[in-house]
Amino acid sequence: MEVFNKIFLVDDDKFTLNLYHRVVEESIYSEIELFSSGEDCLGSLDKNPTIIFLDYHMGELNGFEVLKKIKANNPNIFVVMVSSQDDLKVAVNSLKNGAFDYIIKGKEEITRMKNVLFRIQELQSIMKEPKSHFFQKMFSFLL
Repeated sequence: MEVFNKIFLVDDDKFTLNLYHRVVEESIYSEIELFSSGEDCLGSLDKNPTIIFLDYHMGELNGFEVLKKIKANNPNIFVVMVSSQDDLKVAVNSLKNGAFDYIIKGKEEITRMKNVLFRIQELQSIMKEPKSHFFQKMFSFLL
């Protein structure tokens, strides 16, 4: 399968950021950039990331505000919100504003990250197929 162009990991916790970096790197993704703030991530959007894993709780701009700015800049970026917030309202608002998925930090977050990477990769390969196959696979992907 094809490797993503670039993946951004955004979290103000250094340990978490390094853990995510190892997980993504082990999943054969090599073009990975790490950011400790939403502001730094926003300042690098000209590098055209394909996927951004974005922490919800950060410094001056929270992840939700950063998500809205990312989507305003480029709605085609797959943004995955990662948060310790086990709050349905926060998750729904993130998804309504363009997040591809919402992952709650905890014992399942690494598995969920790997699953999201796989789903995005599958979706990208389906989108590159001829249109007749695209719609058939798209509907099967959604079911």
